[in-house]
Amino acid sequence: MNDFTFEERSLMCIYSGSGTRTGLIAALEDMRGYLQPDEDDLRELTDSALGKLRRMTDADFEAVDLYPDFDPEDPAYGG
Repeated sequence: MNDFTFEERSLMCIYSGSGTRTGLIAALEDMRGYLQPDEDDLRELTDSALGKLRRMTDADFEAVDLYPDFDPEDPAYGG
């Protein structure tokens, strides 16, 4: 299972300090508690990522590449 959107992956990368699925879930849940009422888009993105993380196994999470190798020559990354 690896159906995360680019935006979900970006969010997960920011909050994945522990390196574990359960740690990431805890960090996202904690961050969600600080969201303001007008931050609906971020709340929906967080909820979507959390739902996918909760449905996957730790082994599935290990296969998720949160830190892809970016080709510095690729025009998409300023090359």
